[in-house]
Amino acid sequence: MYAVIVTGGKQYKVSEGDVIEVEKLAGEAGTKVEFDAILTVDGDKIESGDSVKAKVTGEIVKQGKTKKIVVFKYKAKKNERVKNGHRQAFTKVKITAIA
Repeated sequence: MYAVIVTGGKQYKVSEGDVIEVEKLAGEAGTKVEFDAILTVDGDKIESGDSVKAKVTGEIVKQGKTKKIVVFKYKAKKNERVKNGHRQAFTKVKITAIA
């Protein structure tokens, strides 16, 4: 059985035991989180839209930041140069149940 959830403006296909990286969620390691499923598939049985009553529960494994990327803006012949860095925050979540 698997489900599709929405968090942080993105959709993720998950099943029990999966560990996914999502946009930063509030909470510390060990905190339980719950997502609404927008689609569930169990063998040949597919539910989507308003007929889905399943909830996906997970546990926060870790909060972190990705590798730094360099953002460099440059305007030719204008002596404009801006160099910035960015590290996106994420939350690692382990899916514990789909019910």
